[in-house]
Amino acid sequence: MKVLVVYYSLYGHIHRLAEAVAEGIGEVPGAEAVLRRAPETLSAELVAKLGATEAQKMMAHVPVCTVAELAEADAIVFGSPTRFGNMCGQMRSFLDATGGLWAKGALVGKVGSVFTSSGTQHGGQESTILSFHTTLLHHGMVIVGLPYTYQPQTLVDEVAGCSPYGASTIAGPDGGRMPNKIELDGARFQGRHVAAIAAKLTK
Repeated sequence: MKVLVVYYSLYGHIHRLAEAVAEGIGEVPGAEAVLRRAPETLSAELVAKLGATEAQKMMAHVPVCTVAELAEADAIVFGSPTRFGNMCGQMRSFLDATGGLWAKGALVGKVGSVFTSSGTQHGGQESTILSFHTTLLHHGMVIVGLPYTYQPQTLVDEVAGCSPYGASTIAGPDGGRMPNKIELDGARFQGRHVAAIAAKLTK
């Protein structure tokens, strides 16, 4: 069973969550996690001006996803940073190219799930995931979130992301904060949860 983890990450926060999601998927017998990046739409010059060149080099080993790969997967977990309460432009552009898959019903019945990051604690994480769900529903996917059986998301004594909609992290205004244990464990839980449900649906 193939579970695709498709993400866009500029500074590495979503990349780290994606790795944790893949780790969780790998804990489910018979499940294979495949990491893929959404195509970049920014020029190398602009990436450099944004101070993201080193982070991009760190992620360069992850292949860029093709639209065809989505249809080949049994489940897909998408990761996108928040941009004003919505998915980033790179992910939107990639999904806008899936009209052919929609016409064929190629993603109908597949599990779809989403994780995200934002610069601030209330930076649109939930609205990003919920607005992402609209696209998945148009494709006929079965949406899976991060249930409250992942109990650390109920804690209030530490600043952390994660909600019933999906795993998330807070990057900080300068991007200097990387995912903490609660957030990474939430991503692993989400990966396991998605793979376990997908396994039931593919029997």
